[in-house]
Amino acid sequence: MIAHRNLGFVAAAATVLAAAPLSTIFQRWTWLVEVAIAVAAVAGAAALSRLARAPLWGQVLAMLAGLALALTWIFPGGTELLAFLPTPGTFGHFGELLGASMADMRAYGVKVDDVDSLLFVAVLGVGVVAVVVDVLAVGLRRPALAGLPMLAIYSVPVAVYVDSVPATPFVVGACGYLWLLVTDNVDRVRRFGRRFTGEGRDVDVWEASPLAAAGRRLAVVGVAVAVALPLAVPGMTGGLLTPGGNGTGDGTGRPGQGGHSGRIDLFAALSGQLNRTEVYELVKVTTNEPTPFYLRFGVADDLLAGGFRDRAPSGRSANRGLPDPSERADRGVQRQRYHATVEVSKNLNMALLPVYAEPVKTEDLSGNWFYDPKLQVIFSNRENSRGKRYSFDYVRSTYSPSALRAAPSLPADDVVLRQQTVTPSVPAVEQLVKRLVKGKQNDYDKVRAIYDHFSVKNGFTYSLTTTGGTSGDDITNFLDTKAGFCQQYAAAMAWLVRAAGIPARVAFGFTNGSSSDGGSYVLTNKNLHAWTEVYFGGVGWVPFDATPAAGVPGSVRSAWAPDSNAPEVSPSAGTSAAPGEVDPSAGPNRPDRLDKETDQGLALADGGPTRRSPVWPWWAGGLIALLALLAVPALRRSVLRRRRRARAPVPAAAALAAVPGQRGEVRDIVVGVDSDRARADAHAAWDELLDTLVDFQVRVDRTETPRATAERLAREALTEDAGAVTGVRLLSRAEERARYARDPLTGEALHPALRAVRGALAARADRRTRIMAALLPPSVLLRWRTALAEHSARLVAGGGRVRQRLLRWNPRRLLAGRPAR
Repeated sequence: MIAHRNLGFVAAAATVLAAAPLSTIFQRWTWLVEVAIAVAAVAGAAALSRLARAPLWGQVLAMLAGLALALTWIFPGGTELLAFLPTPGTFGHFGELLGASMADMRAYGVKVDDVDSLLFVAVLGVGVVAVVVDVLAVGLRRPALAGLPMLAIYSVPVAVYVDSVPATPFVVGACGYLWLLVTDNVDRVRRFGRRFTGEGRDVDVWEASPLAAAGRRLAVVGVAVAVALPLAVPGMTGGLLTPGGNGTGDGTGRPGQGGHSGRIDLFAALSGQLNRTEVYELVKVTTNEPTPFYLRFGVADDLLAGGFRDRAPSGRSANRGLPDPSERADRGVQRQRYHATVEVSKNLNMALLPVYAEPVKTEDLSGNWFYDPKLQVIFSNRENSRGKRYSFDYVRSTYSPSALRAAPSLPADDVVLRQQTVTPSVPAVEQLVKRLVKGKQNDYDKVRAIYDHFSVKNGFTYSLTTTGGTSGDDITNFLDTKAGFCQQYAAAMAWLVRAAGIPARVAFGFTNGSSSDGGSYVLTNKNLHAWTEVYFGGVGWVPFDATPAAGVPGSVRSAWAPDSNAPEVSPSAGTSAAPGEVDPSAGPNRPDRLDKETDQGLALADGGPTRRSPVWPWWAGGLIALLALLAVPALRRSVLRRRRRARAPVPAAAALAAVPGQRGEVRDIVVGVDSDRARADAHAAWDELLDTLVDFQVRVDRTETPRATAERLAREALTEDAGAVTGVRLLSRAEERARYARDPLTGEALHPALRAVRGALAARADRRTRIMAALLPPSVLLRWRTALAEHSARLVAGGGRVRQRLLRWNPRRLLAGRPAR
């Protein structure tokens, strides 16, 4: 049993070590603490079930129950009993976490923050692996097979990690597996008895034989080769399921000379970074452009029934051959080249790089980064943006309304028109678009009619408390309620523009943040934003931001897409902005912004930013519960001491009573004392003395007689207090009389003697011993430990008897006495 217990604990420790690769997925070490708690619960449940001699299926049920209790305590749903007993509501909460984890797995890139849904999946998975490893290694004694579920843990970061998975976590997990194998081998050898050499020398169980030493060397060499081989072979530095491929860069996804990134749903991908109450820095950008437009990093241009989704980009290397739009001379379009440097913080972790639209040259980027000229995004299938610093040249294009009005409509066979005008049928949207574009003769006027529709005069307002979504029903609800935030405005305008037969898409990026000297902008999670881009023939993609400018910090408006909510400027107040200039009526410093709700970031989850409840009541309650728990031993000791003192002293003298006789004479009788009561008082006083000795860490020998114990105490512990010596000898004499004499000792004050002995022991002890005797009395802890051992022994014995009866039971005996038909 002890060998099985040790092997079970080694299996649990090996499982925790095998979970080391999860450190490449999570930013913090919260997962390790929670995994350790869950695995410890599984190992403890397995040990208790084996202590009760439960069958293998009973051990599995016990381990699953321990895992359920651990998950309930780590991820409470608010309906638990005693904080760790699950209820049906708890399992419903677990189902919600599993459902949320599916979206979060698509949304987050490594390394991820402490997200409850992902932590729950990690802890649940490692806990199940711990159960399987225990069954294989201890129950079935097949520890070699336990490497398969351990390897399953390592496959998780291999499948999702963008970069190469570090070798250190693999080595740690391999060491845990080898430890399990060695422990099982030692246990098997130990069961055969003692080992001897040919000369008769004893061989220690851990001393390796030549064959075992060779096996261990082979194991070390195998781990070293497994680590070194991927580093030496080209093409084995990425994740196992890292999407690969090449593309032509034409936006069609056909193979070419670049990379291919298989990421989907930018709306969900941003939600994990944006739905936080605190403000944290994501990007710092420095540019020589006086008034830059939005810094962008992604595009959603695939419109399905469920809403907009981002398609996988494809393109060539970002270090050479980028298209330069400044080489084109379009009437009414001004193009100016600028330079920018971007520093990405460790808080932004994705396989896309923030850049201004139309980059023409990049610096400080490795060959793993590619550029899609159609989506105008820089992406990678091997690296991520976290901590990157890079520079690039870009072209800023500005357009005059007249140039956009003169832009020709795209022919029916145009690739962009066919791809970017696909729209699910929504009758309410189609009717609205038909009414808005009625009488408009060109694409720009149609787009402006749709753009101007999202204005305050039409009832649209900015709200952070609405539910996000870009499906047909979500857009219809938004058009009915006319309240939403950037995601809904951008998606709704793109949908309506597509319904009008004009290509449109949703772009993602940052508005202009707080500016410092030198053209540097600090962009935080509150600057994350979404807007609409519309394609015009002969011009290209043109940005339109329909979100009310008053709700977006760092908002930028232009001459072709002015702020429709700005008050009209009279002719005497000045002239309108020149083509290509930023609209002066928009921006974060407008006077009418001061009394309006501002954007709190691209809130993509259901509802607006959540308000966290204060946590100090939980900490206070936990502290009070901890103090109450620590006070239980002291209270138990105090109650026991008072119970022993409750008896009144037994009188020494006999009492005389006059009783009338049969003939009228008076006869005297003797009333004796209660000997049973005197013995009980002596035993209680002696038990209190022994508990006092245990509390003050004085040796107690249960084989000594009371007199021998008293003399030893008088000689070793009470030499300086004559009153205590007298008291301990009195207590020993009372105990001896109670044990061996016919008449117990009566008429003596035993409890004052106890107080004298306790005072002398307290004066002799150090401060730590006195504090422990008062707060955590060792005598109480010893009693509890002894009682627990006795109960466990009885439980094991009872379980063994039940097991023997079950093994002896045979169903055939029930049929033996039945008459044959």
